[in-house]
Parts: sequence; structure tokens; C-alpha cells
Amino acid sequence: MQTAFTLAQLADPDLAQSEKILRACVHCGFCTATCPTYVLDGNELDSPRGRIYLIKDMLENERPATTEVVQHIDRCLSCLACMTTCPSGVHYMHLVDHARVHIEETYRRPVAEGLLRAILAGLMPYPRRFRLALAAALLAKPLAPLAKAAGLTRIAAMLDLAPWRWPRWPLRAQTVAAQGARKGRVALLAGCVNDIMAPQINAAAIRVLTRHGIEVVVAQGAACCGSLVHHMGRKEAALVQARTNIDAWTVAGPLDAILITASGCGTTVKDYGFMLRTDPAYAERAARVADLAKDVVEYLAALPLAAVAKAPGSVVAYHAACSLQHGQRIVRQPRDLLAKLGFRVRDIPDGHLCCGSAGTYNILQPDLARRLRARKVGTIEGLRPDVIAAGNLGCITQIAAGTDLPTVHTVELIDWATGGPSPPAVRKHRPPAATG
Repeated sequence: MQTAFTLAQLADPDLAQSEKILRACVHCGFCTATCPTYVLDGNELDSPRGRIYLIKDMLENERPATTEVVQHIDRCLSCLACMTTCPSGVHYMHLVDHARVHIEETYRRPVAEGLLRAILAGLMPYPRRFRLALAAALLAKPLAPLAKAAGLTRIAAMLDLAPWRWPRWPLRAQTVAAQGARKGRVALLAGCVNDIMAPQINAAAIRVLTRHGIEVVVAQGAACCGSLVHHMGRKEAALVQARTNIDAWTVAGPLDAILITASGCGTTVKDYGFMLRTDPAYAERAARVADLAKDVVEYLAALPLAAVAKAPGSVVAYHAACSLQHGQRIVRQPRDLLAKLGFRVRDIPDGHLCCGSAGTYNILQPDLARRLRARKVGTIEGLRPDVIAAGNLGCITQIAAGTDLPTVHTVELIDWATGGPSPPAVRKHRPPAATG
């Protein structure tokens, strides 16, 4: 793609990077076939190629974002399926992230929308605040049908996604010793939403790691990865959260890896080197953290795990989270590890298409998210699995809201197969004798 940025514009490192990405695009349109929003409605402006044209025009001409541009960029899930498909290597993720920063800086959203985004940014990355919000949502959850009937679709979506249980306290900073001889030492990102909504995921990860000789450190001060505000275009807030984690992991002592149980967070942590590339105080440490970052299943796949024949035999529909398969290019390891441990793994048809979760997307774009979930759940239920596995809490929550099938994190099944308890969601669907 030809561009016409001036030398003065290209002095800005972010614009220079975006110009490089734009020039890589050859208009081939391969991306349209795998873009969830284009597949739903066939609108060119809701495809990566269409959004690239909008972004180019906005950035090149230094125009404030318009309502039309914002609408189509907001509809992007950042699923990154287009990057997997693109034969030219267009780094769409960095381009759309830059566009969102430009939108945040130049566009004034309607009051209600701006307020909702501010509330999400002010609550979700902070575990104690988010815990209070979930407690309130639990009390208000029965009102979700009324909110939907009144046209308050976003409020209804938030209430529908809130769990039917009292929220737990966040995981405290600690070091969990390895069982037997220590074979490795890792940091585990407890996270924010992940830790409060589904503490069983980190608990399963810690059990399976320590059972196999890995010491686990939950570092003091490590918190939200920054992805939530990053994808809202709140650049400085995201960088503050990234620096906080880098500081926490730097003083945690020697680490073999930094493990993440939410693949959306993992994609962001692995991008810290790029995000902080122009910060002289953090660039080197950020790059090191990015190199150490691994998805928990990516790390476990390299360990000599063995099944204890308690869980194997179950038919598992494996949902490849977009942030895992497209963002981190981790495709075979989760499937292969589950199969090695004795599960009968089924690939989901059209598995490259997003389930509609995408961070806060299922709150901010509830109608599109609902349609994507219905499509995903339909293909999953056609496989007649015993359980659904995914590597990202957002996907788990989104899919579970549309099906009665137990939906769990992949690491919960790995823990179960290697000597841990059965996942809570599985126990609800099976008699005690079958769950172990």
C-alpha cells in the first residue's frame, strides 16, 4: 500500500511503525475470509482491509476520529485471525492499537458510552474494586431480563456474565515450594479479572506445577497486565501497569519463565518489549520480561507430565482462544498435551473464528458478541463433548453463558489428569463417583 506520510510525521516512532505496517498491506483481501465481523455481515468496513483504509486515511491526514471510523474500529475484536491469514505479514495488532490511541485522544464519545468505558477501566484491572463490583452484580443479577427488556443491553450483558457465586479474595503474594527436588522456578501472573472470577484456574496451575517440581512465585506488586485499558486506547494507563509488573518480576529473583493462565494477558505481556521500546528506563527489562513470558500450557507441554488414569477418556472440545492461536501462535501444544494425557480431543469447526468475548467486547458490543457466541456454541454442541476446554477466562465465561456443557480452563484438565481434583464445573455435571 502506498502512503504519503511526511518526514515530520515519521519522526513520531508510533506513526513510523504504523506507516511500515500499512506499506506491507497488498489489498489481497485474504483477511476478510477469517474476520468474524465481516463473516457475520459482509461489510467491507468491518473487515481488516476496510479498517486499514480508514486508519490510513485518519493517521495520514492527521484527522480527528469520526463517528464512522470509531464505529468500525470499535467493532474489531482484535482476535488477530487476520494476522494468521495474511500472506504479507501485516502486523494488524500494532496498527489497530495505534488507531485506538488516536481515537481516545481525538474523539469525544457520547456521555453514557464514555462513562461505561471509564467504569470498566476503573474497576476491572483492580482486583479489590472488581470484587466489590461482582458482589453488587450478584445481587442485581436477577434483574438482567428487566434490563434487557428496557433496552439496557450493555447492563444486561454485564449481569449475564457475572458469576452466580460470591467473589473470592485475590491471590496473595507468596512462594509455593516445589514438591520434591526443585527443577525450576517460575512467576505466575495472578491477574485481575481471572483471579477474582475463577480462582480455581490459578489454583490448578500452581498444583500441577509444584507437583512436577516447579517452584511458583506470585510476586508482590504484580497485578493487571494492562491489556484491558490498552485495547481501550488508554496508552499511558497500560504502560503504567506494564511497568508495575516489570518492577515486580525484576525483584522476584531468578526466574525460568513468567507464566500466564489468561491467554489475552499473555499476548500483551509478550508485547511489553514493543510497548516500551522507546522508554530508556524500561526497554531492556521489558524485552527480557517479554522473552520470559509463556502461556501456562506452553510451559507445561515441555515438562514430563504423565496421566494417573483418573480423567482420561472424556471427550474434550478444545476451543482455541484467539489470543492463543492468533496472538501467540500456540496451536498444537494444548491439543497434543490433552491427547497425551488420555483425553479424546475434538477440534471445533471454524475454530479460527472468535467466540465474541475479546476482553470487554461482549459488554461494549453485546449484540455482535451474542451472535458470535451462538455460532460458536452451535458448532461445539454438534461435537457432543463431555467438556469444553479453553485457555482464556473470557472465552470460558462467554461460552459457558450459552451452553449447559461444563466449560473449563485447559490447565484444570491437565491438573485433574495428573493427580489433582476434578474441575468444579465438571463436578456439577457428573456424579461424585465419576469425578474423582
